[in-house]
Amino acid sequence: MTARQKHFEQHLSYVLAAAHRSVSQSLTERLKKHGIKIEAWRVMECLDAGDRLTMGELAKRALVNPPALSKLVDRMVLDGLVHRKVADEDHRQVNLLLTSLGRMRMLQIREEVDDQDETLSDILDSDSLDLLRDALAKLC
Repeated sequence: MTARQKHFEQHLSYVLAAAHRSVSQSLTERLKKHGIKIEAWRVMECLDAGDRLTMGELAKRALVNPPALSKLVDRMVLDGLVHRKVADEDHRQVNLLLTSLGRMRMLQIREEVDDQDETLSDILDSDSLDLLRDALAKLC
């Protein structure tokens, strides 16, 4: 193998994808007992932050494609986790809000996510974690 050739598993793109898959699978298992998918958790976190987001803004922040977000929100409304409210300023827009059930479930889910983060944090020291967060943020 020449200096320019790499095995594909050494490519940064592969390592990032493998890490994402591992973390996602672990978090999916943790959230499964709450009947929540990762995408729904991200939507709930965005809504819990209190920002009034358009569906496009929410899709971008929650890392969900807009068509998939519409279906996800419909499901979350049926599950009683969120409700739609016509915006006060612009009646053409709809705001999403967590219901009281959604807030309660959000607290339970957040515990799982915090446990997941703690497990990941145990693998790296705090300096490495800060470096990793900074490096990954530059890629976004």
